[in-house]
Amino acid sequence: MNRSQIWKAGAVLILGCFLFCGRANGQSIITYEAPGAGTASGQGTFAFGITPLSTAYGYYIDGSGVAHGFIRDFNGTFTTFSAPGAGTASGQGTFAFSLDIWGESTGYFIDGSGVMHGYVRNLRGNFTTFDAPGAGTSSGQGTLSLNVNARGTVAGYDFDTNGVAHAFLRSAGGNFATYEGPGAGTGPGQGTGTASTIGLRPDDTVTGAIIDSGNNLHGYVRSPNGNITVINAPGAGTGGMQGTDTDGLNLEGLIPGIYVDADNVLHGFVRSPDGRITTFDAPGAGTGPGQGTQPQGLNVENAIVGSVIDSSGVDHGFLRSRDGSFTTFDAPGAGTSAGQGTFPLLNNIAGAITGYVIDSGGVVHGFLRIP
Repeated sequence: MNRSQIWKAGAVLILGCFLFCGRANGQSIITYEAPGAGTASGQGTFAFGITPLSTAYGYYIDGSGVAHGFIRDFNGTFTTFSAPGAGTASGQGTFAFSLDIWGESTGYFIDGSGVMHGYVRNLRGNFTTFDAPGAGTSSGQGTLSLNVNARGTVAGYDFDTNGVAHAFLRSAGGNFATYEGPGAGTGPGQGTGTASTIGLRPDDTVTGAIIDSGNNLHGYVRSPNGNITVINAPGAGTGGMQGTDTDGLNLEGLIPGIYVDADNVLHGFVRSPDGRITTFDAPGAGTGPGQGTQPQGLNVENAIVGSVIDSSGVDHGFLRSRDGSFTTFDAPGAGTSAGQGTFPLLNNIAGAITGYVIDSGGVVHGFLRIP
């Protein structure tokens, strides 16, 4: 049995439990806190992803403002961790963004000087830390590792001494391949980045975004042979911080993403492997600047999850099925003021969705939505 078959077999078992283990009909949403998560505004539990076996992962901010990684299995058991060398002051610590089926996780940590470094943590809890070639060594510079796939390849980007971003792939053996997207800018905050959480496929196809010299965004997909295709959604604006951003890809090669139009309204899109782009807006999406539809994740069944920002600036969860139909939802305890609400980030083959909730006090809580 190959790895893909193992993923699917495990997901079938989990889905069977969802259907027959005594849960009520329809969706069930639970919220949770990682041990040690702070309870003040801006603190709490940030769940970023979920595996085919419904293990959730992410990071939490403690009462001192320090970040720590966590893994939560389907039974609710937590493993928390901090990378060696992680700083212990507010805004520093360990940030986890990806977990493969073998229990290997990746992310980055911010040290006591404010510099970022990548890490890989294996199932036994052993860390390998690394810095991409050319990464800067001052505060706000360094290496951001965002994805790990089943073969142990890590994708991410670094900020150099001038604050320019450069994308990289790091093999399981520690070899780096760095690259620049076509038209990438060379000023501070410009350059080439990779998508977080699901931006890397098992064959090392990777997606991300390019920020050009005018600070306009362009999505891209890079094939294993190094060829880069630039993605610009129809209707994307051409001004600063407008344009197209990808959110990853699935095994079929579908790429979800966001584009920001000339009025700074957010819209969703999905790009098929043959290059066709379908744009969409979730029900209830606001039409003012900073409002609209914000896709985040895509599972192997081509269902897209994300948040819809309404006319009051409140976020609500959405699920867009393969046929284009929408389901919207709010997690328990979600706040109802601007910047608060429900923020889904990823779904798995069984249809489970994870993300986080910001309550009325600005505290963050993880959630799991079970179909």
